[in-house]
Amino acid sequence: MIRDQELLDQLVGMVDRFVKERLIPAEHQVAENFKVPDDIVQEMKDLGLFGMTIPEEYGGLGLTMEEEIHVAMTLGQTSPAFRSILGTNNGIGSAAVVFDGTEEQKQRFLPKYASGEWVGCFCLTEPDVGSDAASVKATARREGNHYILNGTKRYITNGPIADTFNVMARTNPEIKGARGISAFIVEKGTPGLTLGAIDKKMGQAGSLTCDVIFEDCRVPAANLIGQEGQGFITAMKVLDRGRLHISGVSVGVAERLIRDALEYAMQRKQFGVVIAEHQLIQAMLADSKTETYAARCMVLETARRRDLGQNVSTESAACKLFATEMVGRVADRAVQIHGGAGYISEYAVERFYRDVRLFRLYEGTSQIQQLIIARNMIKEAS
Repeated sequence: MIRDQELLDQLVGMVDRFVKERLIPAEHQVAENFKVPDDIVQEMKDLGLFGMTIPEEYGGLGLTMEEEIHVAMTLGQTSPAFRSILGTNNGIGSAAVVFDGTEEQKQRFLPKYASGEWVGCFCLTEPDVGSDAASVKATARREGNHYILNGTKRYITNGPIADTFNVMARTNPEIKGARGISAFIVEKGTPGLTLGAIDKKMGQAGSLTCDVIFEDCRVPAANLIGQEGQGFITAMKVLDRGRLHISGVSVGVAERLIRDALEYAMQRKQFGVVIAEHQLIQAMLADSKTETYAARCMVLETARRRDLGQNVSTESAACKLFATEMVGRVADRAVQIHGGAGYISEYAVERFYRDVRLFRLYEGTSQIQQLIIARNMIKEAS
């Protein structure tokens, strides 16, 4: 659903210029320093990018899902680290409050997320809990007007710089599955909250992750999101939208990789001609273009259906599965087209090859998407 095509075109054009003029030139610096420069973060805030999906009444732009996908595809044209730092505020860091928070919580947290004053993060994964998200072991025990949180969360994006932590914890230990889980907002500086060392990762340098540890951490009962026992439902809503967003980013990265590979192929000569003239190179370019176009179409169509209020759980999972697997194949072909140069860090394809590997893992692995799709199919057919 695009509310005003002209305004959306202006926004996407602004983001596109920002990507080309500021972000792409800074990619190497981010990769070397493992940090997005402070001045670029401030520019992102000034442009309103931290609040794209937050409702307008709380200071955001209130983008629809389809509008968000167009922006995500544009942001995907550069290093994922840039999108990651603002992505949590627009998705998993704020979505739980947008979906199920009280009006008081929305008034308190959303304007700060929208302005970029605060950065949020989403704490679901644990050392022993990943794909089986309903087996959360972190606990939250009610004690008067507070909950006492204990447990460790792992691989938390933006954990090292977060101001708030959206935490899934088990409030009813007698219920082993999803129904015993509740969602909480924990603020930075709360006694009992500590951070682990910043993770050293294969790729996505500058996108910071770490363990988040809760030891008798006292959280006001007012920071419970929704009702007790509804946290897992909230988490699935958050991930449903997040999977579409990552799908859009994957399309954007694939388009960047194709552009870089085509440019290289039209300059590099072998056997007396540029390699773009060789049919096997053309086949890799054509396959990449075709798969990327297919992903773009399915993601936009699913976003439109979601904006219309339809249940797109199956389709979101299908988009996440196809788009993230697709960008992995495109990255591999881009390295192959570059030949030996594609293995050298001087070229962006080497970095993107490592960066995109994560897309098939977080917010639900490809195998989890397959299970969601198949189980929904069986349920609908029953």
